[in-house]
Amino acid sequence: MLAGAPGYHWYLVPRVGHPDPATFHAAYGELASFHDALWERTGIDPTRTILGGFSMGAVMSYALGLARERRSPAGIIALSGFIPTIEGWDPDISGHAGLPALIAHGRRDPVIDVAFARSAASRLSEAGVEVEYHESDVSHQIDPALVGPARSWLARTLGEDAAGAGTGAQ
Repeated sequence: MLAGAPGYHWYLVPRVGHPDPATFHAAYGELASFHDALWERTGIDPTRTILGGFSMGAVMSYALGLARERRSPAGIIALSGFIPTIEGWDPDISGHAGLPALIAHGRRDPVIDVAFARSAASRLSEAGVEVEYHESDVSHQIDPALVGPARSWLARTLGEDAAGAGTGAQ
């Protein structure tokens, strides 16, 4: 949690779509270090890792998953988020052609307008990212109807065994 901010935040938000540069870059650095340490400790390669999140977590997933200086993940799941516009960070979208991305957003979202998801899907698709896009009549939340499609997307992206791991599926 950031000092002076209510709830939990990755960064401060002066305007939706445009994170505060200082807090964004600090969070980006911490999350990148966390991922690097995790991959080193577990021996799991970034190419076998899905970066995903909801709201600010989606933004951070886009930021790390589309960064020039970082290895590409296996895929990105972005739920109710946006590709950030931020001084000192530019996405390398064309450099991630072929990367699978699952994007979902609610048409009734009062926090982050669905136009951000539509724009991200368009930008990524035009650059060759393999986008699966879902839109529904929910607010700023994860639509429970997305569980099945997300599980199928994970199975295609990581393989059938990975999608069933930990779920009791045989």
